[in-house]
Amino acid sequence: MSTTADHADVQRSIERMGFKSGTVVQELGWDDDVDEDLREAIETVCGAEMVDGDHGDVVDVVVLWWRDGDGDLVDALVDSLTDLVGGGAVFLLTPKVGRPSYVDAADVAEAAPVAGLSTTTTQAAGPHWSATKLVAPKSARR
Repeated sequence: MSTTADHADVQRSIERMGFKSGTVVQELGWDDDVDEDLREAIETVCGAEMVDGDHGDVVDVVVLWWRDGDGDLVDALVDSLTDLVGGGAVFLLTPKVGRPSYVDAADVAEAAPVAGLSTTTTQAAGPHWSATKLVAPKSARR
């Protein structure tokens, strides 16, 4: 796939994920395998760099990069809620099917409700990653 096609895929992903100017995004689980084009596109659309886990203030969205073997997914999802504003979303980014460290969708479906989250959508997030949007169930929102 060409770089231009990859860039177009990333832009479409960002649009579908609903990022917009002024959104404060916390990034967790960063490692050298993340999609830098996706990261840069999120920061460009939001107008600021993503913050890390030491931010200490509320955030609108959490981007959690997760791979098979990273540890306990439930714990990571619970931790991702620490700074998330009520009504905010967690985007769980996992390697696509067939990629190294792929995370089975059943693992996500099992972990999300234990962490107090519901899965809403899953979509491609660039050429190598999938994004699953997780939110607090409406009955749990206050």
